[in-house]
Amino acid sequence: VNTTDNTFKLYNKGRLIREGQCSTGSYTLLVTGDQRQWIFETPKGIFRVQGKTKYPVWKKPDWAFIEEGLDVPPDYSPERYEYGVLGDYALSIGNGYLIHGTLYKRLLGMPVTHGCIRLDDEDLEAVYNNLEIGSRVFIF
Repeated sequence: VNTTDNTFKLYNKGRLIREGQCSTGSYTLLVTGDQRQWIFETPKGIFRVQGKTKYPVWKKPDWAFIEEGLDVPPDYSPERYEYGVLGDYALSIGNGYLIHGTLYKRLLGMPVTHGCIRLDDEDLEAVYNNLEIGSRVFIF
């Protein structure tokens, strides 16, 4: 994943099998009145796929509510769960970061995420079907 160009390349046994646009971290800084803060960047380095999920459900973190100007609900409140916003597949690369789909396909190729890597539906399906748990993911 190239975070400068917002592109990705998918390899299988060293052979390029797919490439395209993605979206990565916006580098936006969010600071609350009580001085909590988040910077929305995609981590760089070598990661491994730690889990794969079909039809993932997003558990909204505190920053998602703060960003919308809403009160933060308790940790296990039903308000935290959103269905259908991550696409049909998600691959975890650790520390809460995912490779997942997007409702905002027009923004692919731009740095607009909170740190996750967003792909369009067809690219996401190819990545999901070709990467196994333990596969390496290079982000630079």
